[in-house]
Amino acid sequence: MEGSMNENLLRKVQTATDVEEKVTLKDRIWIETKKMWIVAGPAIFTRFSTAGVTVISLAFIGHIGSTELAAYALVSTVLLRFANGILVGMASALETLCGQSYGANQYDMLGVYLQRSWLILFLCSVALLPVFIFTTPILIALGQDEIIAEVAGTISLWLIPVIFSYAVSYTCQMFLQAQSKNMIIAYLALLSLATHVFLSWFLIVKYNFGLSGAMISTILAFWIPNIGQLVYLFGGWCPDTWKGFSMLAFKDLWPIIKLSLSSGVMLCLELWYSTILILLTGNMKNAEVAIDALSICLNINGWEMMIALGFLAAASVRVSNELGRGSSEAAKFAIWQIVLTSSAIGFLLFLFFLFFRGRLAYIFTESIDVAAAVADLSPLLACSILLNSIQPVLSGVAVGAGWQSTVAYVNIACYYLIGIPVGVVLGYVLDLQVKGVWIGMLFGTLIQTIALMIITCKTDWEKQVSVAKQRVNNWSVDSSQQPNADEQNA
Repeated sequence: MEGSMNENLLRKVQTATDVEEKVTLKDRIWIETKKMWIVAGPAIFTRFSTAGVTVISLAFIGHIGSTELAAYALVSTVLLRFANGILVGMASALETLCGQSYGANQYDMLGVYLQRSWLILFLCSVALLPVFIFTTPILIALGQDEIIAEVAGTISLWLIPVIFSYAVSYTCQMFLQAQSKNMIIAYLALLSLATHVFLSWFLIVKYNFGLSGAMISTILAFWIPNIGQLVYLFGGWCPDTWKGFSMLAFKDLWPIIKLSLSSGVMLCLELWYSTILILLTGNMKNAEVAIDALSICLNINGWEMMIALGFLAAASVRVSNELGRGSSEAAKFAIWQIVLTSSAIGFLLFLFFLFFRGRLAYIFTESIDVAAAVADLSPLLACSILLNSIQPVLSGVAVGAGWQSTVAYVNIACYYLIGIPVGVVLGYVLDLQVKGVWIGMLFGTLIQTIALMIITCKTDWEKQVSVAKQRVNNWSVDSSQQPNADEQNA
């Protein structure tokens, strides 16, 4: 009986091997492209939609008053970005764990990891509350206008539910992405965006609820996708990966906390890097024009980053799935496929922004001086976009493989020990102003990209398969509760 089972198993393995050998390179590229876009397409759309919520809020609040607009812009670009960076960074640990477990057919563990991540991010959200409760005194202490600080404090209190929405949103997204079930995320993002436009008009324009109406609409815009994702989860659409709430969620939290902290540090170091760029330009000559031009360029760069972040998600899912499945060759093939696709798109955008230069500035401003400054910065913007098409993909590879702590050290060295000091020297000492600061920051990003490329190329991917297997086995439910390999393949 046992010999018969072994013969059947060997026959299945041999058949699978023969099929793989018959697959041509063209077929492999086509199959991998479909797998990549199943994740990247909805991820890009979702990120554009999420960013659109903030843009819509700004547009409608701008009609309430200039003070309210300045206050919301301050809170959304500083406090929300700060909280968002921490929470999405910590949630990215779930990309590693869920992706590798799904690839290893440890389906039950995805739901357990999701619950553990909910606990960790909820506690992190609670820890962030003082910043939002005491926003007014903090901003006044930092030298902000008192009237704007008072309104910003009111807005921050309204945004507390948004902070907790991040804890649910990002974890559910990464849980579903690991299974390539993220079309539902895109549909819910579209519904949220449409609802936000209608409610903003209804509450602000139609019934003149002012700032309160704007904040109610904003809160609902962030929570509607969460409600939809939870209904999808609890309603039985993830039967293999969600088995209900479990006490296992409270066990073995420390390894996940460490990975979450590493992920949070890794992402925050990247997000704060561009914020420092703006701060460094505040004391330069003709600062108003410089900051306006830089803000326009960073705004364009930020929208383009939505595409790059979609490919980051695709790289994370594909690498983690293949490592969990035990296929190092498929993981490497997925990496180069995603890098080449993202780089091709980045190169086209690079040429586009080089060609149009300052003409794009008139979408945002009527100032000839600002448009001229944007034209002067456009080559740097184009180079940033080109680097953005490669660097986030490599960061996604790191997340998929579980290298968050390593990348955090790389980010510290490249961004804060190289990029910022070089930018300060070029901008202030050599008097290159904004261009000097940006060149320094670009140099840091370039060094980081090269470092990640070297790490990726030099990696022993067979060893990474073993590491992923060990991670899944160490953090999984007791093996007696899991089906064995023969049962899973039956």
